Amino acid sequence: MDAPALFQDLTTAHVADACLRLGVTVRCAPPALRPVWAGSHVVGRARPVRHVGSVDVFLEALGHAEPGDVLVVDNEGRTDEACVGDLVALEVARAGLVGIVIWGLHRDTAQLRTIGLPVLSLGSCPNGPERLDPQAADALAWAGCGPHIVTGDDVVLADDDGVVFVPADRAAEVAAVAARIRDTEERQAERMQTGTTLREQTRFEEYLAARERDGVTFRQHLRSLDAAIEE
Repeated sequence: MDAPALFQDLTTAHVADACLRLGVTVRCAPPALRPVWAGSHVVGRARPVRHVGSVDVFLEALGHAEPGDVLVVDNEGRTDEACVGDLVALEVARAGLVGIVIWGLHRDTAQLRTIGLPVLSLGSCPNGPERLDPQAADALAWAGCGPHIVTGDDVVLADDDGVVFVPADRAAEVAAVAARIRDTEERQAERMQTGTTLREQTRFEEYLAARERDGVTFRQHLRSLDAAIEE
């Protein structure tokens, strides 16, 4: 099953919790990287590219991309220039990609909203690049996003909470656990709406006694109940 089908009903929070439960390194983009508009849900294989001051590197990356990919742009977190605008976004959309994640800034915000392709960035800036740096031989092989390295072997999931990167070879496993966490949380919320408190559902008094007696952590206690809250 491909990534969109695996993650279509999951949030970044579900997936981050699933990674934690499975011992998969949790790679979330720094919280300053936000959707340009609310309500986006993006999932696809990463198509990384490192920007050096000119749009030609994006056009080159699209020549290697597949429909359904997510363009992950590394502009080193710069806040002195925008590296993606409306023409790049339109070209990305026409190539069949489903979103753009920018470790840097965007511009042409109004036009981006009209195009409708989900974009996440560190913010907007009217100024485009004034530089042109040498392009590395591996500029299309990997992209940085905060402290993380993203490659074509990663799946990108983005929504209003931010961005999480998952190794593609663990995607099915992570998605399955994330779906169980989602279902558990939904059941818990339904029971709370009908009067059963979260403390009752999690047998909180039993946990306090076990913590005092055996040093049990709340996560260990929740796992013994197959209850989700923290992860």
